[in-house]
Amino acid sequence: MTDTQLACRGVAVSFSGHQVLRNISLTTTPGRVHALLGPNGAGKSTLMSVLLGLIQPDAGEVTLMGQPFTRDALRHVGASINDPAFYSHLSARNNLRVHTTLLGLPDSEADRVLQLVGLQGAGKKKAGTFSTGMKGRLALAQALIGEPEVLILDEPQNGLDPEGIAQLRAYLRDYARAGRTVLVSSHQLGEVLHMADDATVIAGGDVRFAGELAELGPNLEESFFRLTAGGRK
Repeated sequence: MTDTQLACRGVAVSFSGHQVLRNISLTTTPGRVHALLGPNGAGKSTLMSVLLGLIQPDAGEVTLMGQPFTRDALRHVGASINDPAFYSHLSARNNLRVHTTLLGLPDSEADRVLQLVGLQGAGKKKAGTFSTGMKGRLALAQALIGEPEVLILDEPQNGLDPEGIAQLRAYLRDYARAGRTVLVSSHQLGEVLHMADDATVIAGGDVRFAGELAELGPNLEESFFRLTAGGRK
């Protein structure tokens, strides 16, 4: 196991002359859940897209499994970012089978991850009939195929009811405790307190905080506001 399975250094991204990210560095630790926090428009989803090779940064580098980013290294990564997209005419199980087949895994892997996210009873239903919360669960199931060493999840709790959020929290913590890396973006600060060990806070295109979540103190909302208010430093 490498010391750092996922990291980036000095990442900068701009769109049409507008700089979204400036000199962003982030380091995760295997065995711990890392929260990526920031107000709407801070660039959290953009950074996750950079980490996955979906956006080429103007500057900086990404490392996966301790090595410079390569497409081949993505086999170690499971991800769910932005709005999950599925084949609406296919069942949930068959949507997952598309991915298990591409990875050379048995059909039973689709059943395994459906059970993990509580969708074992909905595997035969067409994905196009799913609610927002069920689509979120299906996206998580897809990310978990093959038990990747790194999970990158953008707002995975969206659309989940309180019971579903509690189950997600427990599962992600257990998943990380097995020596894997979990990076989660979230705007639900109260939930982050119960889920994450470490955090990176970005606002105005800059890193405002990076360290153990406990360092932000008992009032996370107050600390978050203090760190993010006023745009760029």
